[in-house]
Amino acid sequence: MNRLLSLAAVVVVVAAEGYDSPSCDGKQAIVHLFEWKWTDIAAECERFLGPNGFCGVQVSPPMEHAVIGESGYPWWQRYQPVSYLIESRSGTRQEFIDMTQRCNAVGVRIVVDAVVNHMTGLGRSGTGSGGSSFNADNLDFPGVPFSSSDFTPRDMCPSSNGQINDYSNVDEVRNCYLVGLTDLYGGSDYVRQKVADYYNDLINIGVMGFRVDAAKHMWPGDLEAIQGLTNDLNTNAGFPAGTRPFFFHEVIDQGGEPITVNEYFSVGRTTEFRFCKKIAWGINAFDQLGGVYDPGWGMAPSDKALVFVDNHDNQRGHGGAGDVLTHQSPKEYKMGVSFMLAHDYGFARVMSSYYFDNSDQGPPGSSNGGSTDSVTINADGSCGGGWVCEHRWNPITKMVQFRNAVAGTSIENWYQVGDNVAFSRGNKGFFAMSKYGSFDMTLQTGLPAGTYCELISGCSQMVTVNGDGTAQITINNSEDPIFAICVGCDGSGPTIDPSLTTTPGPTQPPVTGQARTVVFVHKQTSVGQDLFVRGGIDSEHRPGCTENAETDACAIDIETNSLGAEDHYAKYDAWRAGDTKLDWYGPQASQGTYLGTAASGTPMAWTTSDSGASGHQDLNTYGEHYWMVDMVMDCDQTENGWFEIKAYLSNGDGWESDVTQVSTCSGDAGGVKPYTSNNHMGRCGFVNVFEYSASSCTIKSFP
Repeated sequence: MNRLLSLAAVVVVVAAEGYDSPSCDGKQAIVHLFEWKWTDIAAECERFLGPNGFCGVQVSPPMEHAVIGESGYPWWQRYQPVSYLIESRSGTRQEFIDMTQRCNAVGVRIVVDAVVNHMTGLGRSGTGSGGSSFNADNLDFPGVPFSSSDFTPRDMCPSSNGQINDYSNVDEVRNCYLVGLTDLYGGSDYVRQKVADYYNDLINIGVMGFRVDAAKHMWPGDLEAIQGLTNDLNTNAGFPAGTRPFFFHEVIDQGGEPITVNEYFSVGRTTEFRFCKKIAWGINAFDQLGGVYDPGWGMAPSDKALVFVDNHDNQRGHGGAGDVLTHQSPKEYKMGVSFMLAHDYGFARVMSSYYFDNSDQGPPGSSNGGSTDSVTINADGSCGGGWVCEHRWNPITKMVQFRNAVAGTSIENWYQVGDNVAFSRGNKGFFAMSKYGSFDMTLQTGLPAGTYCELISGCSQMVTVNGDGTAQITINNSEDPIFAICVGCDGSGPTIDPSLTTTPGPTQPPVTGQARTVVFVHKQTSVGQDLFVRGGIDSEHRPGCTENAETDACAIDIETNSLGAEDHYAKYDAWRAGDTKLDWYGPQASQGTYLGTAASGTPMAWTTSDSGASGHQDLNTYGEHYWMVDMVMDCDQTENGWFEIKAYLSNGDGWESDVTQVSTCSGDAGGVKPYTSNNHMGRCGFVNVFEYSASSCTIKSFP
């Protein structure tokens, strides 16, 4: 029985507002870096995916999972949740945050493989990958927490043993245990909120969307309710205000069963498994490629389909397996993926695999206590160490660029004779493929007249399009028998340095407790002017704030430090006496004065990097006019290590103007600010450098 045949109208409205639209700035494909570590994904975003136009990365499930050593730490232990802590075989929460920030910084978005239909299977207990205890037989998962009341009641499952045995029975498929996995009760408000909290945690970190695992085993109404509780995407991660998260759902529908993909169109896109078969059949017999999208077979329409040639399940013979192309047949696989990327059907996902000898085998290194080896990048750009990296294969990389270039166009000028196929994408691109690598024909390309670079050859072949749109199309390559030209494509691609990263390493984790914190504000002032800072947490972000610094929930406890004994710091020392709060209100009642003049906030002192000048400070490596305050701050009173400040200029401007700080600060301790503010945002426990009334920020560790 379907618990949720009717839903509140507001939920339906929210669900219809763009769950099927990836926020990719027009880019058309993501890659599944299956079982990669977060540190390796961050590097791959910077050195390869960003420069080559990939929209995003689907990452393996980041939540805490069971550790299944008795089975050799298989890949599928990642699909056996223990809690929603971000602690997994791929890395720690901080490494996940760092990866997301670094990928977003180069325009590559993160899509999380979300396992929310169930927790780990019956018969398992112990400690998960993040240290949480659990007992599946008792339905006890304190790391969430979930208890027996949070799992689908037994009387709702019609099967004799509580398992799914009959896929023709919808109630059984959605209310019983999938291969013994403990089925969460999606009709519970508490369960819905916990799943939404998990989504929102990841959204706040900066992810773009979610692939919902085993969605076929969840009621569409439950999914609508859960997704209706999610936040908009994080504007600090570069997403436009009001953007909804992208969702696509694993619904294995190959006909012959009552559950179909169209039941899930209100909650996003669906994984189109029939496309895998169509591609495999078409590469075997080219005359079938013209019908790769067959609405009569129940396939999702283009704007609802997530398409792929293979995935981590069906390349192992599971989950909709059958006639599927994989990396084990490289030539055919490159042809299949290239055709997918040339076609206009669906939103595309490219698979990136590792080699395996059996269908349970975990990633390279997993036999060594369940760890994962780093991905090796060879000098020629290929991968080693057991990693396949199909996304780096030349035709696949180049066809991702082609798909971006022809976005928004439809298939025209279709040509198919024997084992040769060709078509144009509107007036922006032309694609051809020959099964045996020998083709020479004058065809209508639909392109403007001109000379074009053939992408797959890297411009070693140049193609002239005549005034009537025709061109001589030649393929003479038995290994990569693929041809592609497009308007504005030069074919060379970026120069890739395998060692390139945009940051020197992982972002430093938040500091807790009392910690030395320094703030510099660069401002050239006039004689008689002094600079102060006011701050804490904005009252629009933190509730319960008052206008009394001593009791204000938005104020942060501080103790200012001396900058030296020279007379240059006399005013700073006088004004810092009795200053115990970083607050928004000017001097505290107990704060000292200088020659009868009250402070205007927490005092700063003028400093220089010139070692021979008055006001020199070793931490100032920037130049003159860098006003400085050195303090011990209570980091536990900040927002995950972040605080706000705004400068106040006495005998001058007064308050500094509002700033729109860049979302990602530079420096080895930089990172993405946790929320939007009109103030500078710094990190407790580090050296923070700002420009007066400007957007820049640099955050560094103490030397």
